[in-house]
Amino acid sequence: MLSRGLSGVHDAFTWLTVLPLPQPRGEFDRRRAATVIAAVPIVGAALGAVIAVIAFGLSYTALPTALIGVGMVAVLALATRGMHLDGLADTVDGLGSYGDADRVRAIMRSGDVGPFGAASLVLVLLGESVAFGALAADSRWYEIALAIFVSRATVPISCRSGLGAANADGFGALVAGTQRASIVVWSALALAAAAATGLVGTDGQTLDVAAAVQATAVVVVVLFFAWFFTRHCARRSGGLTGDVIGATIEFSVVLTAVGLLL
Repeated sequence: MLSRGLSGVHDAFTWLTVLPLPQPRGEFDRRRAATVIAAVPIVGAALGAVIAVIAFGLSYTALPTALIGVGMVAVLALATRGMHLDGLADTVDGLGSYGDADRVRAIMRSGDVGPFGAASLVLVLLGESVAFGALAADSRWYEIALAIFVSRATVPISCRSGLGAANADGFGALVAGTQRASIVVWSALALAAAAATGLVGTDGQTLDVAAAVQATAVVVVVLFFAWFFTRHCARRSGGLTGDVIGATIEFSVVLTAVGLLL
């Protein structure tokens, strides 16, 4: 069990980041894919820590906060090969077609970026950049990392049992319907991480109740958003696709970051 879990973490980092790790060996079946999906929030925590450290370093430069936010978003996109952004554009283009399930799936798989997808990319990237820049301006490093972690904690929700795959092949077919217990575990850890926001920036002993409640409420909203958004996408496209997972991640990042600023 431990060996399989560690293998899942390794596979998740090789699959979802540009880290130069040894490539996974053997065949990727649904059982192996399930361990990867369960480990995705660990990747999110690592990415969040790296981006927060970069933001901290950039805060000592003369760069305006807007450019610091752009820099964080750019590094995050490069570190993940931009795959989630691609999924965002494809998903929004598919949903914006108002066609039947076959039409939605065809648009998602075409790889072309239409007007809806382009608009969604601009708005989401702009929102992430401004929100991250604002958090960095207030030295809220922990909350930057939290937003990235929470977005990846939505991945097990996207791949929950009962939500089938839209296509017989591809990423969605491997991971759809594979998660149960991991949803409870990572949702609970995301809420705990949000509550810990009230301790950051204090003496570590006095809880800022307002900050903890706000962050926890934001995470609850984002987790429910992930649940209902993926259900809506599955209804429109006939099931889950890898693009939908990527779109859920990107929407969740910006929703969490903006929510923490309210």
